[in-house]
Amino acid sequence: MGSTMIYRFDPTYFLVIIAALFSIWASFRVNHTYNKYARVRSMTGMTGAMAAEKILHSQGIYDVRIERVSGRLTDHYDPSSKVLRLSEATHDNASVAAVGVAAHECGHALQHAQGYMPLKIRGSLVPVASLGSYAGILLFMVGLFFTSGMGNTLLTIGILLFSAAVLFQLVTLPVEFNASARAVTLLESTGILGQQELKSSKKVLRAAALTYVAGAATAILQLVRLLMIAGGRNRD
Repeated sequence: MGSTMIYRFDPTYFLVIIAALFSIWASFRVNHTYNKYARVRSMTGMTGAMAAEKILHSQGIYDVRIERVSGRLTDHYDPSSKVLRLSEATHDNASVAAVGVAAHECGHALQHAQGYMPLKIRGSLVPVASLGSYAGILLFMVGLFFTSGMGNTLLTIGILLFSAAVLFQLVTLPVEFNASARAVTLLESTGILGQQELKSSKKVLRAAALTYVAGAATAILQLVRLLMIAGGRNRD
């Protein structure tokens, strides 16, 4: 009875398709916008690394190292070791796109220095979210092969674990939006970018934010799908 859902047409796949299309569109948007403004050199000629150093020092932060890492748009701030890692395309590039991305990561460093609560919450969710995104789906799939009792228990545990991953994605949204808002303010207050350049940098940051929105939407739709499958199985 429980395995019937696997062999017949599953209408919940429409949720997967919607999530995939949204993610593809968000990825295209951020790449297109970044590539466009990566060709626009900032008037000050400051690279992403130089801009990051100036921003951090302007806020009295001197204990954060800036490192160059391989890849493209692999920029991130590591609060555990207080390291701001900038990708090759950001670290050595003097474009308004690179400077905007570097400033965004500085926003995270500033959040960490000021004890920004959503950042703390997200950090505490990392272990359980990592487990939930994989183990939750696995347990749920295994549960489909069992009848009521053991099967329902596995489905419930799987849904609860995956819910932690969804919560992580939701908490990530205010963390990222706040970092971008801080970046714009810092770029303006330090004079690293002019007003027109700032508008271009905002477009890059807004496009990047879409990827986080897409991630959250995908996780929510996947959770809805799991709930629908579990509900359909119980009705069967």
